[in-house]
Amino acid sequence: MATAPGIRTVAAVFGLLLLAFALSSTVIYLASPARAASPSSILLNLRPFAARCPPAPPLRVFMYDLPPRFHVAMMASSRNGGGAEGGNSTAFPAWPPSAGGIRRQHSVEYWMMASLQQQQPGGAAEAVRVRDPDAAEAFFVPFFSSLSFNVHGRNMTDPDTEADRLLQVELMDILWKSKYWQRSAGRDHVIPMHHPNAFRFLRDMVNASVLIVSDFGRYTKELASLRKDVVAPYVHVVDSFLNDDESDPFEARPTLLFFRGRTVRKDEGKIRGKLAKLLKGKDGVRFENSLATDGMRSSKFCLHPAGDTPSSCRLFDAIVSHCIPVIISSRIELPFEDEIDYSEFSLFFSVEEALEPDYLLNQLRQMPKEKWVEMWSKLKNVSSHYEFQYPPRKDDAVNLIWRQVRHKIPAVNLAIHRSRRLKVPDWW
Repeated sequence: MATAPGIRTVAAVFGLLLLAFALSSTVIYLASPARAASPSSILLNLRPFAARCPPAPPLRVFMYDLPPRFHVAMMASSRNGGGAEGGNSTAFPAWPPSAGGIRRQHSVEYWMMASLQQQQPGGAAEAVRVRDPDAAEAFFVPFFSSLSFNVHGRNMTDPDTEADRLLQVELMDILWKSKYWQRSAGRDHVIPMHHPNAFRFLRDMVNASVLIVSDFGRYTKELASLRKDVVAPYVHVVDSFLNDDESDPFEARPTLLFFRGRTVRKDEGKIRGKLAKLLKGKDGVRFENSLATDGMRSSKFCLHPAGDTPSSCRLFDAIVSHCIPVIISSRIELPFEDEIDYSEFSLFFSVEEALEPDYLLNQLRQMPKEKWVEMWSKLKNVSSHYEFQYPPRKDDAVNLIWRQVRHKIPAVNLAIHRSRRLKVPDWW
């Protein structure tokens, strides 16, 4: 005859089995509707952890009060404008419409500075300016290093580039005297260097800081890396395609593959000349040696080979034109890639694949219409994240850049705290 403790043990085990079965049934029931969702209805899920994590408070940023010669004074033509683009404020100068092309492409520094001028509406801000440096989590250095490179001299050997060098020397003198730079060795300082040649004279002196770059093509591993730095998109120079609402977008874009740009480039960009020989004159291809970019809106695919560095503005012009990017680069890094899956709206080919005769075109021609429309829909959905505007809007390019900076802060703090207690050189 079973004893009382034995009966209680059996009952307890039986109860646990019932509980396990109930829980497993609940999980199966809750998971079933998700599997039934139509794949075609699912677009990019930006911020995939947002449903599980509460929104993080804005990053507290202290901005150095540098003289205008380090930033807005370089925008001489902006003095004729009113407030910044999209806003009604006259306190901060507008980006001058005449400053297009390469100056606009690398104007990330301007838009980041603009975003800290006033509180953003509707709680959209990923970063807020604080006046007390002791309350700051990061320090923004508003030196327009890309614009300085472009306005001080016409080439690398022009004597006028001395003005750019002197600005860098003066800036480093200001930073070295700052106790906030000294206490972290600049690790928690954010410095835009979007042009590949920006800050070229004194880069080694800021190698611990969080750099805002377009890619890593002209940086050593000791100076820049994905671990501490932020890859930011180029500012697109074509108008955004706001009324792309064709009932049949596939047929509305008669050109299969579009490229228009310089074909004579350096380094990895030499592939452009080789692609020109392979693709020019092919059926459905527009491949032209020109600076203009009109034609993207009437094309299904837009070719993005490397330039002098792995990236170029052409990729972001294609995104806001809703032309599916065809990316050919062995070393490209892409903005916001921890939140955005580029493979959902872009195609990637190795250099070897792209140079194999007819391989690339055959792959594009074989894509089913339904697959192209799905990628085009996702591209439309994601394009707003590449808009630069003032005041910034929720999840636009500037706010996503600041969010990327915030992602770097834990590692920054780890490095700062370790440095304060180490008695020997850091073995990492």
